[in-house]
Amino acid sequence: MKVEDLFNQSNIVDLSFFNFRNAITAAYYANQSFEILKVNKNFLRFFPVLGNVSNAYFPDVLEQLGVPGPQIDTWITGIREHGAVRIPEIHISDNGNSRVYALMSARTEDESFSYLNGIQGQFVDRTDEWNLRHEREELLEQKIRDREIIEEKSAQLEHLATRLAKYLSPQIYESIFSGKQDGSTSTKRKNLTIFFSDIEDFTDLSETLEPERLTAVINSYLSEMSSIAIQCGGTIDKFIGDAVMVFFGDPESDGEEEDALKAVEMAMQMQQRVGELQSYWKKLGVPQPMRVRMGITSGYCTVGNFGSDKRLDYTVLGRPVNLAARLEGLADPGSVLISETTCNLISEHVACEPVGEVNPKGFSRPVEVFKVLEFRSDKHRDRLLHRRLSRSGDHVEVNVIDSSDIRAAIEELRRIQKEFEQQLGG
Repeated sequence: MKVEDLFNQSNIVDLSFFNFRNAITAAYYANQSFEILKVNKNFLRFFPVLGNVSNAYFPDVLEQLGVPGPQIDTWITGIREHGAVRIPEIHISDNGNSRVYALMSARTEDESFSYLNGIQGQFVDRTDEWNLRHEREELLEQKIRDREIIEEKSAQLEHLATRLAKYLSPQIYESIFSGKQDGSTSTKRKNLTIFFSDIEDFTDLSETLEPERLTAVINSYLSEMSSIAIQCGGTIDKFIGDAVMVFFGDPESDGEEEDALKAVEMAMQMQQRVGELQSYWKKLGVPQPMRVRMGITSGYCTVGNFGSDKRLDYTVLGRPVNLAARLEGLADPGSVLISETTCNLISEHVACEPVGEVNPKGFSRPVEVFKVLEFRSDKHRDRLLHRRLSRSGDHVEVNVIDSSDIRAAIEELRRIQKEFEQQLGG
């Protein structure tokens, strides 16, 4: 006689299932044929849709609960081949309410009581845990999406700022994006040096050149003049056709004298560069050498944002602005005229030739005018030479505008090299 024959089978099964009766999980016990023999109260509470599941085939119960077929197959394979299986996430819906469970099952073996050889398992309700994890994952995904949106918007803003930078002088651009400029219509009075220039007979030239060639000529001219203005610390106010307006002393100033010297140095570099570009412009169809008139004056101006709440222009207004424009119109092509106020500031360092008094249009009194000749101080001549030498590469910056003929460009570089060597040797 076997030991199991001495005991009531139902009582032994109940006794073995005792620990699961009041468990917070939904526990079950099935025989080796996967037929359910016992369930606890929570099993019935978790899955009221099942009703009485005694003697029900457990895989069929899973199917009735809506467990996907692949997960049911995983459960059967795990029990048969490994004796245990854990399915961490099972979604079960009941009357529109979806909950998440983990199902853990294992074979039981007992040498004394063969009817205890079966499968015990339990459903663990992980809905709250799953919801928290799912919310966390959604928050992480949203954070990633937000970061991608921010990066995309930042790239768009950077692209926009790069494009906007082309429409503003670097100093004005920097003051706006650094927060120094608040976009209000604020102005101030400052002592500035104002520069104007334009090309002789440019209107006639624009009527003779094809639009594409005219565009190449004016863009190369303005690009070169802008580079020199920025290099010398000038604030580019505007382009009016071929005319260029630059001022010194705002937003930053190195002092009235230094601002005026920088303006004159800029003008001399511009005249030098115009001479160097004649051969390039001739290839574009410019019949005669292009010559530029320039005018410079110094004085108190009103500088700041002018305009409306729809559109602002950072510019300067005042008598010196009008005078610089008048001096530019009076200058001979290829020359630089300055007013007496500017001459007084720079006369120690720059040789100037008196032109006499002129009575510009719109001015009630005559103005003493001077023509710029050259720097008389070694310090400023060396500085001008140094800036001319700063053309490209590690030591010399060379701006080759026309790259269509590389051999000619190389020959030009050799010529510049010899010129520099002679200047340095002298």
